[in-house]
Amino acid sequence: MMALIFAPLRTRLVAVIFTFTALWGFALSITRYSIPEEMEEGSFVANLATDLGLDVRSLEERNAKLDVIHSKNYLDINKDTGELVIREKIDRESICMTKTTSCFLKMDVILANPVRIFNIELEIMDINDNAPVFRRKTMHLDITESTPPGERFSLTNAVDADVGANSIKTYYLSESKYFNIDIQTGSDGSKYVDLVLSGKLDREEYSVHNLILTAVDGGVPPRSGTASIIINVLDINDNAPLFSQPVFAVNVSENSAAGTVVMTLNATDLDEGTNAQLIYSYTLYTSEKTQELFSLDPNSGEIKVKGVIDYEESQSFEMHIQAQDRGANPLSGHCKVTVSVTDLNDNYPEVTIKSLKSSLTEDVAVGTLIAVVSVSDRDSGVNGEVALSLNQQEKLPFLLNKSSEGFFELLVSKPLDREVTSKYELILRVTDKGSPPLTENETITLEILDINDNAPAFSQSFYTIHVVENNSPGALLTSLSAFDPDLNENQYLVYFIMEKEIVNTSMSMLFSINPENGDLYALKTFDYERERDFLFHIEARDSGVPPLSSNVTVHIIILDQNDNTPLIVSPWRAQGSVVEEVIPRSTDKGHLVAKVIAIDADSEQNSRVTYQLLQITDASLFSLDQYNGEIRTTRMFSYRDPRQQRLVIVAKDNGQPALSATVTIKISTVEHVMSFSETTELPLEYDVFTDLNLYLVIGLGAVSFLLLITILVIIVLKCQKPKPKAIKIPPANRNSVISRNSVISQRSSTIADSTLISSDAYWYSLFLAETRKGKVVVRQPIIPKGAGYFVSSIPRSIGPSETTDSRASTLEYSK
Repeated sequence: MMALIFAPLRTRLVAVIFTFTALWGFALSITRYSIPEEMEEGSFVANLATDLGLDVRSLEERNAKLDVIHSKNYLDINKDTGELVIREKIDRESICMTKTTSCFLKMDVILANPVRIFNIELEIMDINDNAPVFRRKTMHLDITESTPPGERFSLTNAVDADVGANSIKTYYLSESKYFNIDIQTGSDGSKYVDLVLSGKLDREEYSVHNLILTAVDGGVPPRSGTASIIINVLDINDNAPLFSQPVFAVNVSENSAAGTVVMTLNATDLDEGTNAQLIYSYTLYTSEKTQELFSLDPNSGEIKVKGVIDYEESQSFEMHIQAQDRGANPLSGHCKVTVSVTDLNDNYPEVTIKSLKSSLTEDVAVGTLIAVVSVSDRDSGVNGEVALSLNQQEKLPFLLNKSSEGFFELLVSKPLDREVTSKYELILRVTDKGSPPLTENETITLEILDINDNAPAFSQSFYTIHVVENNSPGALLTSLSAFDPDLNENQYLVYFIMEKEIVNTSMSMLFSINPENGDLYALKTFDYERERDFLFHIEARDSGVPPLSSNVTVHIIILDQNDNTPLIVSPWRAQGSVVEEVIPRSTDKGHLVAKVIAIDADSEQNSRVTYQLLQITDASLFSLDQYNGEIRTTRMFSYRDPRQQRLVIVAKDNGQPALSATVTIKISTVEHVMSFSETTELPLEYDVFTDLNLYLVIGLGAVSFLLLITILVIIVLKCQKPKPKAIKIPPANRNSVISRNSVISQRSSTIADSTLISSDAYWYSLFLAETRKGKVVVRQPIIPKGAGYFVSSIPRSIGPSETTDSRASTLEYSK
């Protein structure tokens, strides 16, 4: 049948779905085919050589192989024809266990020399090759004849390994006037069936019903499977059990041994089978105490002693017992059994505690009443006389005072201290005068409650905490814990910083403490160069009423870290620019060419700066003092020496790890030094009008004419700013200034570089004060007779830095 169905498919070769994807750079193809399952061995699937664009001869030469991923190899490649053929029959249900509509075999075609991999996906289409199968071939149902019509009964559904249209479509039930079926569809499309009672059952007419349930799938042709349903009609239980009499009375002695038979009940039932089998049990009217003392055999109806029977506790017991049959709808009969107890002398004395105070505060007054104790014995005569005592092995702060016959007062006799003893175990011993005497003990647990009488205490009165600068905000500094021997809220401590202001900054802005555990955190990053230490107090306060507290002094010491790079302040230059120095070629040996000055904001070892030559054109011509940064000539210039020398000097601090900064000095040698006779200003105009602005002015026309005139006037006013005043250097500072020459290189009327020359940080701050915004001004001095100083300023950014543009100034000394 299957061969006839798929013969047209094989004559048409195979329905092939081909998908090809080309990736740029590396050719990766994905080929997808679709075939029905159960194709015969050797059946043609596709021509791989044609689909993959390969030469058939290359399949053998390049050792073509088929690698099936996560499955058995059901296919093979005919290397002579390039065809992909069936190697073994494919069962879709064995490959794809889950009932999914799509089932793929993934494989790779691998070629060598060179290696190339093609991805193949083979979709296996389902055919109707599986018939529906019931999990249970025979289903048994027991239904009582009293079941009303319309009652539903769940049946075991059938399963079909096929999917889609080939799965189960419907169910059929054999003809019956008492039953029919209701078919339901699940959320996943599966079919479920319920058996529905449609008529009134009569066990005497039909005790058994045999039905056939058939499941049919949607294939062409359809397949089916059947299951047998056997329905047993159960009889109705219509006779209740009966006892011989409604009330029974018996006697039993107290302290009877467990297992003693009290009596045996016997009830009868006129029904047969399970409807006549009886179960005996206590009803809800029988107390739990009675059920604990007496056992009832559910099958024989025998009543036995199970617990200890005490006459003084109860002189009689009542048992309400029912006999119930085992029918589907059980019926029952009832009776009452009265058990009378015979008395014996067997009672221990008793201790009763009244008005007990299970807890006392530790500040309670001496003489406070703790409890009223009463003693008794249910026996009579000498056996009922008792004596009470308190354990005195330990020296307890309590005593017993007899208040009346059979009553005692338990009183506090000494002051209490919870921190010494927080709990007392008081043993009250009562003994009767019988022979032999019987004794009973009663234990009272007395808890001493805390009052807030202890202040918190720190482990030490002064804490010194070292914190390395540049700490992370929120970093834990230490944990300050205090101890309070009190309990509960009297022991619960709250920590907080006692407010104190430093330079208008509250301590709570700098530090934070966890109020629950005393963990101290830093709220900001500290800088050793700005702040060295902090001194404040932390208070620990308990939650008692009234609260008690104590405080501790905390000294935070900030430790220095090498976090500041040396800053070269002389000779000054803009970022990335080269310092230019001009000296005559007739300079003698030992001549001071320049002096490199670097400052470091760190302290101690981290601020000690040394200088080294990193690069030099001629190492024999110049020397550098590693401590003061002086660059001097080591010999006179010769005609062989080039006119320009390049020196790269590094200033390095003494930190770990060391930080450094570099400066590049270009030294030019000339026959004579040039001098300038006047001071000029080279204004740097801002480009206000762009092409876009010009187009906007033309478009707006006469309406924008007034605005244009206003903008021009503002620009002119901004460009016309007064010249800065010349800075006069006090004569006392002239001896500390080192001789410098500055050559200004002009590129398209733009200042490219400038130099600050100074002997200390004073001149560095001086040149910052002389910077101006809006113009680039270069001042050139009129050199008078004798020594003179001048400062030239070039505004570029907000401050000196190795990584940003800076304001450069030049302080010069002319001979």
